[in-house]
Amino acid sequence: MKHSKHSKTNISRRTLLAASGAALAAPAFLSGSAFAQDKKVIRISTPSPEAEWQAKGLMKFKEMVEANAPTLGVEIHLNATLFDQGTEIPAMQRGNLEVGMISPQDIAGYIPEYSIFTAGYLLRDAEHMHKVFDDSDVATEYRGRVSSEMDVTILSSQYLGTRHVILRKEKDVQTPADLAGLKLRVPGSDTWQFLGKALGANPTPIAFDEVYLALSTGTVDGLENPISDMIAAKFYEVSEQLVLTGHMVAPLFFAMSNSFWNELSDDEKAVVSDAAKSQAVFVDEGTLATEADGTSLLESNGLKVTTPDLDAFRSHVQGVYLESDYAKEWPEGLLERINAL
Repeated sequence: MKHSKHSKTNISRRTLLAASGAALAAPAFLSGSAFAQDKKVIRISTPSPEAEWQAKGLMKFKEMVEANAPTLGVEIHLNATLFDQGTEIPAMQRGNLEVGMISPQDIAGYIPEYSIFTAGYLLRDAEHMHKVFDDSDVATEYRGRVSSEMDVTILSSQYLGTRHVILRKEKDVQTPADLAGLKLRVPGSDTWQFLGKALGANPTPIAFDEVYLALSTGTVDGLENPISDMIAAKFYEVSEQLVLTGHMVAPLFFAMSNSFWNELSDDEKAVVSDAAKSQAVFVDEGTLATEADGTSLLESNGLKVTTPDLDAFRSHVQGVYLESDYAKEWPEGLLERINAL
């Protein structure tokens, strides 16, 4: 098996916490040597721990593929143990990875005008998200350019959740000005850091598998994340407040390297495509259910849940984006087409 220089060799806290997941994974997340030599192996890299809906959805994908395509095997690598978050695309481009779970922020790094899809308060809900990325001419254009310019194929999109602000210590937060000076964990890309600034905070890039420790030690004052991820990662153990900013409806894409996709037979493609769509539906349903009960669960674990002045947040964040250099590159009329969906 080929590994890029980005392959993980260190052991993180999340990896240690996932030891039980690794034990469970022994029969499920098999190494390549466990497969017959003539099988085509689909390696999937994700930063998600076992408890997240994304990881559970990938297990569903594995089960469906291996049940319906005897020529295919699936390896799932959780907790960013194969590739660091944000390095999946170059790994797929080099042929070192078959499937990466990638975001619009990842794509904007390759197609700058698609930074429009990273803007805060752009999408209204999960239904609007799927119209934009699955069921529209916008989706057709988006997937076409991703394939031709990035050499990866988007097979499905899933609802990762609506993102909110999580704080290590309680604070009265009504407007973005109340987040001034707070070190807010964000992923490492420029578009994520811009979002952190637009929210009024001081964006601090830290790998997801290091966030729990960063919160517990005060390296960061908080992060922005969906409720489902917060529960799965147990961030409530090292946080005191959830601020329901709802600043982003977050999609995640199931993406496969073009080189591997093009090697599949038509029958294999049909199985993989169907399984990718089924796992997306599974993740959507689980995430929405978790969000429906999430705030009461977090409150029962001692977290204070507050709602800020959403109009103040929305108008400020949208204004920052519309006045930015990013907006100058947005394709003419695309924002109106997204809103119309």
